[in-house]
Amino acid sequence: LIIASLTISAILVFFIVPLTIVFFIYLTNIMLLIYQRNNEVKADPLSDVWDSARKTIASFWDIYARIWHGYELHGVENLPEGPGILVYYHGAIPIDYLYFLSRLFLWKKRICLSVADHFVFRLPGLKLLLGVTGVIPGAREECLLALKNGYLVSISPGGVREALFSDESYQLMWGNRKGFAEVALEAKVPIIPMYTQNVREGYRMFKERRFFRQLYESTRLPFTPPYGGLPVKFRTYIGKPIPYDPNITAEELVEKVSKFLFSLQTKTAVQALISKHQTIPGNIWKALLERFDKRRK
Repeated sequence: LIIASLTISAILVFFIVPLTIVFFIYLTNIMLLIYQRNNEVKADPLSDVWDSARKTIASFWDIYARIWHGYELHGVENLPEGPGILVYYHGAIPIDYLYFLSRLFLWKKRICLSVADHFVFRLPGLKLLLGVTGVIPGAREECLLALKNGYLVSISPGGVREALFSDESYQLMWGNRKGFAEVALEAKVPIIPMYTQNVREGYRMFKERRFFRQLYESTRLPFTPPYGGLPVKFRTYIGKPIPYDPNITAEELVEKVSKFLFSLQTKTAVQALISKHQTIPGNIWKALLERFDKRRK
């Protein structure tokens, strides 16, 4: 009985914060359903009708971000007034990205549409929340339509694979993915790199094992749970935009080499943000102490 109690206690310590975040996410969806029913809202989830609900949600997550991670957002002035593609490093869980979305809406009243993995849309009970917060599939047509309508669109090229198998070395795991670069070239919009400091010190994955890697590659489902949730310092940095080059001809736009180079340029920009703002390898103790570091503010 004692051993069982200690085991359960250890599991709770490891997973209590990630589980709490999941609970709050579902609680947020329930709040939206209540709002929808009480106000008989039938409008499109991205319409202004939902702005008051969005503000409430954003305020809740911003308070959580301030208290638990002393969250800071730097470089908002680098975001274009019009459309653009935000490209970011994917932590074990994208809680830092949720903080970014919340503060962006509170500061600028802007919605950034988020490209998510297909498994996210299979999660039960989150349909309304995904719609109101602007989560979309990664289909090329949807991204182009969003950009045409003037939205910011964000994507993590590493996606779930980067979340599961990157570590405190903060290596990007993009492979040959360059679809976002092709969309940016076609839509003639800039790409903006983004990175959150200490995101791997806050939440981590267990060391990669061949079995879990093969399981993911065959199912594309994240079976490995994140752990941690320490109140380390989170700072999100938005880098300088990589502008669309108007001198590129129509023929050059379809050349795979040009697109591939564009993709590499973005990868280098994100890696540069990591190198500038992150201790490599990541250090949990230092990340905790940064909560009290006033100089960098």
